[in-house]
Amino acid sequence: MHPRLLVRRFAACFRFYDAVLPPLTGARLVRGTHEGPYASWDIGSEGAVMLLDRTAMASITGTAEQPAELPAGLPPHDAAMLVSRVDDVAAGYALCLAHGASPVAPPAPRPQWGPTMRTAHVRDPDGNLWELQSY
Repeated sequence: MHPRLLVRRFAACFRFYDAVLPPLTGARLVRGTHEGPYASWDIGSEGAVMLLDRTAMASITGTAEQPAELPAGLPPHDAAMLVSRVDDVAAGYALCLAHGASPVAPPAPRPQWGPTMRTAHVRDPDGNLWELQSY
């Protein structure tokens, strides 16, 4: 099993994940380019993260006519989140921000989730939520 993100800004998301996945998780690009509509990164022989242009999937699922954005004033609710264990949450957070991520929650201890848990949260260029964690 692996996460596949359906993204609107494929090229920007591709560049983001291609820059940050290898140093943070050891994932390597195995398919695709910034031109899309598909790309994937693996860790060893296992799928890690896949990107697919949202319109390509919408044409298959019959949702192409649905709005891509929530109406103004409605708060977004995340339907999915990537979670990656990293060696250094602060360094990972800085790396993501340097490659175009938006900050959500800076590195912080989360003892309520585990005695040694630290997390940080960012959004990729398409707004997908990503938790970086160490424990």
